[in-house]
Amino acid sequence: MTSRISHPPAANWQRDSDGLILELSGDWKRDGPTVNITSAATKIAPTRYQVEKLGSYDSTLPAFILSLIRSATGYASAKDKPVPSLNGLPESLQGLLTLALSVPVEIAEQTALQHAPGILKLGNFTLQVWKSIHSLLDFTGQTIYALGRLFTGKAQFRTTDLWMVIQQCGVQALPIVSLISFLIGLILAFVGNVQLSNFGANLFVADLVGIAMVREMGVVMTAIIMSGRTGAAFAAFIGSMKVNEEIDALRTFGFSPFDFLVLPRLLALVLMMPILTIYANVVGILGGMLVGACVGIPPILYWTETLAAVDLTNSSLGVMKSVFFGAAIAICSCMEGLNAGTSSAAVGLATTRAVVASITMVIVLDSAFAAIFTLLNI
Repeated sequence: MTSRISHPPAANWQRDSDGLILELSGDWKRDGPTVNITSAATKIAPTRYQVEKLGSYDSTLPAFILSLIRSATGYASAKDKPVPSLNGLPESLQGLLTLALSVPVEIAEQTALQHAPGILKLGNFTLQVWKSIHSLLDFTGQTIYALGRLFTGKAQFRTTDLWMVIQQCGVQALPIVSLISFLIGLILAFVGNVQLSNFGANLFVADLVGIAMVREMGVVMTAIIMSGRTGAAFAAFIGSMKVNEEIDALRTFGFSPFDFLVLPRLLALVLMMPILTIYANVVGILGGMLVGACVGIPPILYWTETLAAVDLTNSSLGVMKSVFFGAAIAICSCMEGLNAGTSSAAVGLATTRAVVASITMVIVLDSAFAAIFTLLNI
């Protein structure tokens, strides 16, 4: 039994009256010899191929032709220009190359961007930031419009969905909120006691913990917890629906994705955030009370001092901010979910972006409120 003789691969450019011809010959194998290229290769894609002398081949041949066409001047993808001539190639190879050429060259663009000048990188970053801000404003406007339909009785969503999301945002979030708030109260009391004991003012630990919890720490930590817990769940849920084309199905049946998906989650977070904030404030104060009892402050004295320090104004600031924080978390999370790609990896990226965007918005809003309260001397 004789084995087939392998011929080295070769590519030869020729010109005739019809244009540029590329003659392919030999066996194109990945582990075979190096391709022998005769004549000078140009940056113009061939008008015709000759494959009479072509032997067996694997992915090496289509990769070679693809790179040749990609290097043609000004060619990016079949979406930008017609597919170059593939006349003469086997039909199976033509179909494979047509499919490959229909995909834009994203890797090359990313590589070029990495080696781009600093001013170009700054410009691209600025454009991305502006695009993100524009998308956020547009999504916020559509959300407000959906709220208008809700108040006029035209919104379409299931009440059972609203109660299910309220349960996820409320009761099911109590364990983690309790733990974090209690530990925050402990930490504030420990740090405050170390400093105040130098002046013999340990009792004012109650003032420190109470005011810090009701004004800042209670609402901010609750918002961060909800961003990582509930916001990520919102983005993953909606992103998975987009991957499965369920959102397109909603549009096909005449349902608005904003009414059906965004509104229940927005209402649930706006309703639950103030309640969770009040709960976090109480638990944090109890954590500080435990430390106070350990350092010699009677609980009844600690509680009396806390009530004297925390007035209605202080206690209402955090609750008021929680409404805006809840709306920001819901908008950022649902926006990233609706803008997710159509693959499982895209859902993970959307979830990550949702958490980052939600926490960033919470910090930005809290800074804005701090500046406003300072100007108003509150």
